[in-house]
Amino acid sequence: MYERQLRQSGQTRRYEIRERNGAWEARALLDTQVVKQARYDDWHRVERARLRFELEVVSLEDRGWVSDS
Repeated sequence: MYERQLRQSGQTRRYEIRERNGAWEARALLDTQVVKQARYDDWHRVERARLRFELEVVSLEDRGWVSDS
């Protein structure tokens, strides 16, 4: 449903929200390590998680990270 990936200096940051088993899972990863993870069954919380991810992506792009997606 939502996926963004950014790269800088050999590091990768990935943000994803996926539907799983009747709920949504939001995850943020640094390289292969999960740094944030939450499970939501309320769509409004999913929307807020997506907005937080978008704000973080914009901040990273302002600091030179390049988007893959």
